This record gives sequence, structure tokens and C-alpha cells, in this order.
Amino acid sequence: MKVTDKFRKGQTLFAFELLPPLKGENISSIYRTVDVLGAYQPAYINITYHREEVKFIEREGGLLERRVVRKRPGTVGISAAIAARYGIDVVPHLICGGFSADETEDALIEMNFLGIDNVLALRGDNVRGEHTFRPHPGGHLHASELVAQIAGMNRGEYLSGEVEHPAPTDFCIGVAGYPEKHAEAPNLQTDIEYLKQKVDAGAHYIVTQMFFDNAKYFDFVARCRREGIEVPIVAGIKPFSTQAQLSLLPQVFGVNIPEELSRAVASAADNAAVRRIGIEWAIGQCRELIRQGVPALHFYTMSRPDNVEAVVKAVF
Repeated sequence: MKVTDKFRKGQTLFAFELLPPLKGENISSIYRTVDVLGAYQPAYINITYHREEVKFIEREGGLLERRVVRKRPGTVGISAAIAARYGIDVVPHLICGGFSADETEDALIEMNFLGIDNVLALRGDNVRGEHTFRPHPGGHLHASELVAQIAGMNRGEYLSGEVEHPAPTDFCIGVAGYPEKHAEAPNLQTDIEYLKQKVDAGAHYIVTQMFFDNAKYFDFVARCRREGIEVPIVAGIKPFSTQAQLSLLPQVFGVNIPEELSRAVASAADNAAVRRIGIEWAIGQCRELIRQGVPALHFYTMSRPDNVEAVVKAVF
């Protein structure tokens, strides 16, 4: 079932995000998270994708061989396994980085064969150690281009143009939004204009980056509406769990930590106390967001389902 069809039921939905296991590990860690959070009837589960890493291997004579290493398996197989085991709708992430448009088309064809109705289209991160994003040869530079490819397949448009009887797909397309702007955007207004390009290309809904100040989300939604962005905007939530996240989350995700929350976390006796503070803060966020009628709360679990469970149990 399409995510946007679920939104039309008029109540705030619960959804969460899973991180694929490292290569060589089994899927049991994924199942443990779903077993914990699945009891609260999530509307859908997002399956992330982390792009490849580049390593340089020294060969005889001092030459360096550039080797691409994928440390986490792709999302298609994991998505299919979860859907089959639990009967819960899944939203695989597709990224631009590391893939050609042809490889992307192949993945979309597989998802269509598997009956997967939803996809989240993202540019993805830079290769580790590189400061700028470089598209894969024959791949996309911007998420809006990836959205356009998926939307084209929904119209029966394939890359080769040689398909005799092209069957249109019917994917519901999600994209990312940043209430405090993307780290590479010069300002929030420009970032919202980029977001509108993704919506104009065919995106059906938006999932925000995590935020800890609801005012940032409400202002972001209002600014999107003024720019003519009318699709649903899902709120991204991440319960604080460690003191290290005071610097880690702003560094990695570019988010602002409200002074009240940062003071409480910094003065906490230990991480167990931080976890309690994070849960209570997230509960307060969620209750206000639900009162305001947000379409869904999207939880970033980061392989820690227990604190998310405590929040979900309190608000749903």
C-alpha cells in the first residue's frame, strides 16, 4: 500500500527507519528491532542504504589500486524479507551515489516485481574522505534527477527506449527535507527551492531530517506551503541517548540542539540519565506534533529500538 494512501486516514502514523547490517552479519539484528517496534503497528518501515567506501590498496612498485567496498548489503533484499516475514509495508531507500541510472532502473524493476509500492529517493552522502559529491559515471548528480527517473518509469518510460510493451510502475516517491537546511545549502530558502524541484519532478511526500525544536518543523512546513509545496511532510524524530551526541548530531546532521535540552544532557550523571532525558524530550515533541496533525512520525532508530519503543509506547 502506498504511504500517501495511509496518510489519508487522517491520524498521525508511526514509522521507523532501519540500518542494514554490516556485510557478513546476518539479518537477525534487523529482526530484533522489528520484533520490538512491530508490536506498535508501524504503518511502514524505511530501509536505509549507505553508499560504498573507497580504499586504496598498495601494490608492488608502490602503485595504488582504487577499490570500491560496499560494507552493507542493499535494501531490496532486506525490504523483501521484512515484508514477507511481517506483512508490514516497506520503503527502500535509493541513492544517487555509487549507481548508474541503468543500475537504478534495474533495482526499481526488481522492487516492482516484488510488489514494493514505495521508495525514498536521496542523493546520498559523499564518499568518505571526499568533500564534494561526485556522481557515478552515468548516474545522477541531484536527487531531483533520481525522482524524475522514477516518475518516468511510473509513466512507462525506460532508459533504453527499446522496450516493446513498457509496463508503467506505480511507485509512491518520498524525498528528504531539512527544517534547518541541508549542510551544503547556502541558506534555508535556497534549500526549500531545491526541495520544490524534487516535488515538481514527481515526489509525493517529504520526510524531514531529525530536529529537536518543533518550532523549526512548523516554520519549515509554513515556508514550504508558501513556496507551493503541498505534499505531506513527515516529521523526523530521534531520541537522545548519549552525551556524545551533543557534538556528534550537530556535526553529522547539522541540527541545532535547544539550550534547555543541551544543558540537561551535559549535566546528566551518565548515559542512563541521558536516555531518560532524551525519551521525555521526544515524548513532548511527539505529543505536540500529534496535536498539530502531522501525517506521521518517522523515528531514526540507529539500531537502538529500546528508547524509541519507550517514546512510541507513551504517545501511540
